[in-house]
Amino acid sequence: MQTTEIFGPFFAMILLTLAVWIVMYVRRIRYSMANRIHAQRLGTPEKAVKVFPEEVQYPAYNLSNLLELPIIFYALCLYLFVTGNVDALYVIAAWSYVGLRAAHSAIQCTTNIVMQRFAVYMASSLVLWSMVFRAALGAF
Repeated sequence: MQTTEIFGPFFAMILLTLAVWIVMYVRRIRYSMANRIHAQRLGTPEKAVKVFPEEVQYPAYNLSNLLELPIIFYALCLYLFVTGNVDALYVIAAWSYVGLRAAHSAIQCTTNIVMQRFAVYMASSLVLWSMVFRAALGAF
């Protein structure tokens, strides 16, 4: 196994974040144009929440979420690469994490059924934390 295989899920996660970012702006711009909302009314996140309906805001909430725990995922992938500790189990776990995060994003950006979203989020978090603990134990 080549250590560079960890970069498949690493960049897939970045592309997921890009996709959600695009969806967020497409929805916001469409809504703003359709409702003739002046950009100044959206000057802060607090103002935007008051202007946009909840379903238009779903991708924005998801984008924020993609900038929380996934940061640990990115750092861990880089750590595994730099230390040469990438193996098949890490790569499988990393792809599992990305798949679960993609499912989480799909749920949050569309139906936003909270219990479905939470179940997928929890599963992805458990995958990530298991990777972290495995790496930490191997570091000693």
